[in-house]
Amino acid sequence: MARKSSLFKQTLIATVCLLLAIYALFSIFFHVPLPSSSDPSSTDDGPVDISRVNFPVNQGDASFSSVSDAKVKVFMYDLPLKFTYGLIEQHGLARGGKPVDDVTKLQYPGHQHMHEWFLFSDLARPQSERLGSPIVKVTDPEEADLFYVPVFSSLSLIVNAGRPPGSGSSYSDENMQEELVEWLQGQEYWKRNNGWDHILIAGDPNALYRVIDQVKNAILLVADFGRLRPDQGSLVKDVIIPYSHRISAYTGDFGVEDRKTLLFFMGNRYRKEGGKIRDLLFNLLETEEDVIIKHGTQSRENRRAASRGMHTSKFCLNPAGDTPSACRLFDAIVSLCVPVIVSDSIELPFEDVIDYSKFSVFVETEAALKPGYLVSLLRKVPAEKIIEYQKAMKENVGLESGGKVLVTIPEAAI
Repeated sequence: MARKSSLFKQTLIATVCLLLAIYALFSIFFHVPLPSSSDPSSTDDGPVDISRVNFPVNQGDASFSSVSDAKVKVFMYDLPLKFTYGLIEQHGLARGGKPVDDVTKLQYPGHQHMHEWFLFSDLARPQSERLGSPIVKVTDPEEADLFYVPVFSSLSLIVNAGRPPGSGSSYSDENMQEELVEWLQGQEYWKRNNGWDHILIAGDPNALYRVIDQVKNAILLVADFGRLRPDQGSLVKDVIIPYSHRISAYTGDFGVEDRKTLLFFMGNRYRKEGGKIRDLLFNLLETEEDVIIKHGTQSRENRRAASRGMHTSKFCLNPAGDTPSACRLFDAIVSLCVPVIVSDSIELPFEDVIDYSKFSVFVETEAALKPGYLVSLLRKVPAEKIIEYQKAMKENVGLESGGKVLVTIPEAAI
């Protein structure tokens, strides 16, 4: 009987976690413009007013009724500030900023793993401002189905990114991770079930890497499993969530008339592990006359160039990076540029309810590396099929003309 009870708990967690994941899709993937960093040298876009982020569910729909009958109760821990807003300050200090009296006034810096900020900001709002959400925030942990640990683990990882030791910041991501685990292990509700009903976001593949074995019982919201062993993360208990898109959404109409480029890619040419395919694809494609393939790193100027390129291309190349996934897929979707996915081991967000084959082209790595194969395949796709892909992107992920987002919750997800 005890074993049956344990299995029931695991099933329950998997079910409510899926609801939370769909909720994350609303708040993370399709959001208002990215916030700027607290330091003046930031290259990120304007700030987010989280109070304007609503859950646009038609309450008259049967799908809404199904969800409202099964709301998930989530308790969000009031973490010490060093795990949340304090990390925003550290990020600014490492870039020449000054200490502030009230870190809660700081703006989260934009980057591709902003899931942690959007979930934290939303759950910090009063429940009365969260109408339509499938998640109910509770203040009594005894009422909670799940416990959310809102650590900014991905931001912590990049506090000192690209800055050599001794450049002005003494911050240590490794120390933060160890302090977080020490704090968690002192919490009554973590100890009660050894973390199995707790949720942690580790969006960046390297987030929480030092302590992952100590928190692996928790439900992990991750971009992919590329850096996790099977005993650390899997679809049995964890959820794949989308990257935050980093370029402007396309606001034009369906069609190919203004999309003169066949295939577009702009990103880091040289990657490790599965991402080594990028350099091979560069060698194959850089001489094709209707293909634009450029090396480029994250910056405001490069994001603008990528926006222009994706908005004027029929297809956008999405090869593996250091891990199987990359934010470029979601940049392509909001650009209505048909994704061409060359990543054999990729796991996609919510693919049990979203059929990516309706708006994406999947090409096996071995086939993509055959000279002439990829461009020949794409040139054969008629304009009518490309428009069909574009319409499916809006239908499946909730994009609407003008950059507005309409999202409904698939009944199959409940």
